Amino acid sequence: MKVLVINAGSSSLKYQLIDMDTEEMVAKGNCERIGQESGVFSHKTADGRQMKKRVTMKDHTEAFQMVTTALTDPEAGVIKKLTEVSAIGHRVAQGGSIFRKSVLVNEDVIKGIESLIPLAPLHNGPELDGIRACQQVFGQDVPQCVVFDTSFHSTMPPKAYMYAIPYEYYTKYKIRRYGFHGTSHRYVSKHCAHLMHQPLEDLNMITCHIGNGSSIAAIRDGKVIDTTMGLTPLDGFMMGTRSGSLDPSIVTFIMEQEGLTPGEMSDILNMKSGMYGICGYSDDRDVTKAEIEGDPKAILAHEMLTYQIAKYIGSYITAMGGLDCLVFTAGLGENQPHLRYSVCRYLKYMGVKIDGELNDKMTAGREGKISTPDSSVPVWIISTNEELIIARDTKQIVEKLKYASTEDKTIVDPEDI
Repeated sequence: MKVLVINAGSSSLKYQLIDMDTEEMVAKGNCERIGQESGVFSHKTADGRQMKKRVTMKDHTEAFQMVTTALTDPEAGVIKKLTEVSAIGHRVAQGGSIFRKSVLVNEDVIKGIESLIPLAPLHNGPELDGIRACQQVFGQDVPQCVVFDTSFHSTMPPKAYMYAIPYEYYTKYKIRRYGFHGTSHRYVSKHCAHLMHQPLEDLNMITCHIGNGSSIAAIRDGKVIDTTMGLTPLDGFMMGTRSGSLDPSIVTFIMEQEGLTPGEMSDILNMKSGMYGICGYSDDRDVTKAEIEGDPKAILAHEMLTYQIAKYIGSYITAMGGLDCLVFTAGLGENQPHLRYSVCRYLKYMGVKIDGELNDKMTAGREGKISTPDSSVPVWIISTNEELIIARDTKQIVEKLKYASTEDKTIVDPEDI
């Protein structure tokens, strides 16, 4: 079975074609600057063939047509006909309280995702565009499935997901902590438990997805009990351009002083804050270069970031009553040894020890343990693979369709996979 995985953004569409017999990527690519005059389409196969060109893609349907053309291209293609694609899997950021599991796309599911757009306007809308584009290009006969970033976090208890605001806002608007990056946290937690030769259900684990967008999850008995992102991906610790948690009065104070609208303030917090707001750089490679050159603001940005990460880890250790494993993943987590070392240095009090040589070597897709044999807690680097999780869920849903009853056939519990 070949599954096409789609991750649609407001002006982009990333894809991977995965052969589920081997669980290996066959081809992947990206449609960039959709809706703009000068778009970019890139495509790469597992055996190294590449295609890259500047094109105009007025919408996601045209972008998806570029994808299907590339997949069947005589020179750079990997399939002869589109009928070789058995199913399509989509990543959707916000499932709210409606979707706690992965689902088969139908009209009710589309309406449900659409109803959640106010909770994730930058994500759910474009992701719906991707689903509709696939329907137009592939038709209704090819099954499509949706995997939600929020579903892995749906096991949080009310004491973790509720905010201390009037309860009526939860009732009326469903304002609560949902969490994001759930597909990544789910993959790395299960994969790390596998590498440790222990059941995930027997571990207290903290997974740190650190990238331009970042979140941490506390996982006890195989279930998330808390996570840093909240109603939106803005919550938690500072990121590339996002502020993370702050005193709510700062928001109203700045708005009053600067005469800003809610939209303008949201733009500041989401696009102009975080590391960018402190030192002028959002890419950690630029921050690191500036830090090496002695830029005091870059030094401060990194000190703030690692301090905030360490604080969340410490609070989650308390919430779980101990820690059996700490995991770093995603762009920075997998590739920035200095960040991992700086965070773990805060944990020396509890006996966490990092092997400096192993830590420095663990980049560019390598994964393994970076802690010393006598460390009180093993520290692991795991390369995340959200696309594989989406493909696995999609495969299982499609296979269950053959046997499930009508009322059961749209939903698959990720815990069963």
